Amino acid sequence: MNAPSTTLHAVTGAYGYSGKYIAQRLLDAGQTVITLTNSLLRHNPFGERIKAFPFHFDEPDRLTEQLRGVSVLYNTYWVRFNHRLFKHADAVRNTLVLFESARKAGVERIVHVSITNPAEDSPLEYFRGKAVLERALVASGVSHAILRPAVLFGKEDILINNIAWVLRRLPVFGVFGDGQYRLQPIYVDDLASMAVEQGKNRENIVINAIGPEAFTYRELVAKIGELIGRQRPIISVAPWFGFAVGRILGALVGDVVVTQEEIEGLMAGLLYVDAPPAGHTALTDWIRSHADTLGRSYTSELARRKDQVTAYRSN
Repeated sequence: MNAPSTTLHAVTGAYGYSGKYIAQRLLDAGQTVITLTNSLLRHNPFGERIKAFPFHFDEPDRLTEQLRGVSVLYNTYWVRFNHRLFKHADAVRNTLVLFESARKAGVERIVHVSITNPAEDSPLEYFRGKAVLERALVASGVSHAILRPAVLFGKEDILINNIAWVLRRLPVFGVFGDGQYRLQPIYVDDLASMAVEQGKNRENIVINAIGPEAFTYRELVAKIGELIGRQRPIISVAPWFGFAVGRILGALVGDVVVTQEEIEGLMAGLLYVDAPPAGHTALTDWIRSHADTLGRSYTSELARRKDQVTAYRSN
C-alpha cells in the first residue's frame, strides 16, 4: 500500500548530515517538510522551504502537537558516544518520547535509522540502545521501516575523512589488531533515497542499508591512501595502544577521535552483515572524485555538537 502523493513529512536533524539529504530528496519530490532539531540557529540550507521546530523532549505534549498532521517521520536522531554534554541513555530516552509522541499524533509511518547488528544483550551501549529502540518502534504499532547502515560516507562524513586526514599527516597508520574485521560503507544519499522510498510504503520492514563494497579495515585504509596519493605503511597495534594514540590525537584536535566501544564494535565485526547491498554508490568511486579535498582538514564530532550555528563543513 502506498501513501498519498503529497503529504507532510518530518525529518529530524535536517540541518545536519543524513537528515539533510533526506530532506533534500523530499523537497525535490515536491513534498512539504518540517524538521525537528536541537540546533534551531544552525545555518539553514533550505531557506523558507523547511520550517524548524525544537524537539521538546521534556514536554511530550508539545512534541505531539508539532507532529500532528505529519504523515511520515524520518528519524536520524542519535549520539555517537557518551560525553558530559550528551549520552546514549539520553538519546534512547528521548527517542522513546519521540516515538510515543508520533504515535499519539497519528503519524502514519516512521522511517528509523538504526545500525547493523543491534542486540539488546550487547555489551556495547551503542548497539544495545539501538536494539531497544527497534523493539520499541515495533511495539508501538506504527507502520515502520528500520534502516540499518554500517558506516556512512559523503561530503560531511567523519570516519572516512579523518582516516584520510591521518594518512596525509602521519608516516604510518596503525590498525587495531590484525585489521581483518570488515565493514560496508554506504553513501549518505543512497541511504536518503532508500529512506524516502520507504516513506511511500506502509508495510513493516527491516533493511540492512549497506553499500556495494565490503572491506577489511586494513583494506579500507590502504585503498583510501592509494586513492588520495598518500600510501603509508599499515601496522598492527594493540587495541589499547591505538586507543591511547587516539586520545593524544583527540587532545590535539579537541575531539573524541575514537572510543573503546567503537574499537570493540569494529573488531567484533558489527559493521558487517552477510546480505545483498542496498546502496549502489561505490566508496572507491566517490573517493576518486573527491581525492583532492578528502582529509585536507579534520572533521570534529565535538565541534558539531558544541557549535549549533555553523553548517556542517563539506570535505
